[in-house]
Amino acid sequence: MTDTTRQATRLDAIGGRFDPWLLLAIGTLACVGVVMVGSSSIAIAIDYGVGPFHYLARHLMFLVVGGILGAVLMHTDLKTVEQHNHWLLLGCFVLLLAVFVPGLGMSVNGARRWINLVVSNFQAVEAVKLLYIVWLGSYLKRYSEEVAATWPAMLKPLGVALGLVVLLLAQPDFGSATLILAITCGMLWLGGVNMPRMFMPVLLGIVGLAALAIAEPYRMRRLTSFMDPWADPFNSGYQLTNALMAVGRGEWLGVGLGSSVQKLSYLPEAHTDFIMAVIAEELGFVGVCTIIALYGLLVGRALWLGLQCVEMRRHFSGYCAFGIALWIGLQSFVSIGVNLGLLPTKGLTLPLISSGGSSVLMTCAAMGLLLRVSYELDRARRQVARLRGEVQDPVAAASGRQPAARVSPVRASSARRGPERVAPVQVASAPASMSSRPAESASQPPARDPASVPPAVARGTSRLRQRVEPTFGGIA
Repeated sequence: MTDTTRQATRLDAIGGRFDPWLLLAIGTLACVGVVMVGSSSIAIAIDYGVGPFHYLARHLMFLVVGGILGAVLMHTDLKTVEQHNHWLLLGCFVLLLAVFVPGLGMSVNGARRWINLVVSNFQAVEAVKLLYIVWLGSYLKRYSEEVAATWPAMLKPLGVALGLVVLLLAQPDFGSATLILAITCGMLWLGGVNMPRMFMPVLLGIVGLAALAIAEPYRMRRLTSFMDPWADPFNSGYQLTNALMAVGRGEWLGVGLGSSVQKLSYLPEAHTDFIMAVIAEELGFVGVCTIIALYGLLVGRALWLGLQCVEMRRHFSGYCAFGIALWIGLQSFVSIGVNLGLLPTKGLTLPLISSGGSSVLMTCAAMGLLLRVSYELDRARRQVARLRGEVQDPVAAASGRQPAARVSPVRASSARRGPERVAPVQVASAPASMSSRPAESASQPPARDPASVPPAVARGTSRLRQRVEPTFGGIA
């Protein structure tokens, strides 16, 4: 076995660890979701005659399945995920088109967004969000220089996003369409796109979305009711007024867990879209700030991981982390803003907390992918540390001994003799007559073979080792 093979074997044996801060944020939000779904869904379940804990049991079932899906992605190499990026993009369009197939797609409340899986309904756009982020991360890795320098490379992902938006508006699902566009623009910006070149497409997109919002009467009613929900509190402003009453009753510390009044068939969708209003009523301002802090920790940590991956030239991992951070951050911001009356009403769930099969499944899958990014980043750091250690002390690495700590001779002698004053040494300059050509030639070192000269090292690195570029897991 050659030295290169042994080194590769040793590097492959090095493992990583999952980010503990991500695990803390994800686990806490999931536990809060279980408690709040159980608290907010009892009255609704009784109204439908399905038992008081029907929605809680359903939420737990999807959370377990989502946890299994996330665990699979946690143990799947990102290199394998990246190799199937073209199939993932095809899957996005297939899923969005499947909802229009008679007998397969289902219409609920006038919107055709669900696929009938017999055992349950599945909202296609939830899977599309994750698949699209992975594809766009792979695209930005492969064409990062072209995206930053040319129009066609920048417009291609915008064109793909526009195609997805058209299919989403046909369902209709205006909220998810806006979210897809926002994730696309955010990932392009983080991928290094030229901002002046990006300005015109973004401006056209904002104008187009505004025109679509004005063109539909029900969207205009949502906008006008958002501006003044108390003008029509029993019709267009019914959801928002009840949500605001729930928020107001919570005050600082809330009315107590399980003591909400608005969830008793007053607040529509109390266990899904408006679960944050129930949290505000039962846990108060402190509870709301805690939830926001947990989302801030999750999103901030994901952005930090993405930045670290990009700095280590693991661009695909970094862009995936960026995309998931944008998805969770924007969706939670919109959901909380709707519940607090800061944004018009949209049908977006609160990630990891709201009840909902499709949302829970795909959010857990996204968290599994994000944790895999953190695992491979930590593993790459350990591999780089091992390589640098071997380059620093190859003799110790070959013999299996730990490299001894280097002690400066000056410090060693000072430690033996104690502190002392050292008189300055004066060096007399040599006479000019003593300078001769034989002496100059004798003082020059002997010429060495060019093949034996070590390569130049990058500035700022130790001369005892060569610069190591961590590209583990990358795909050319």
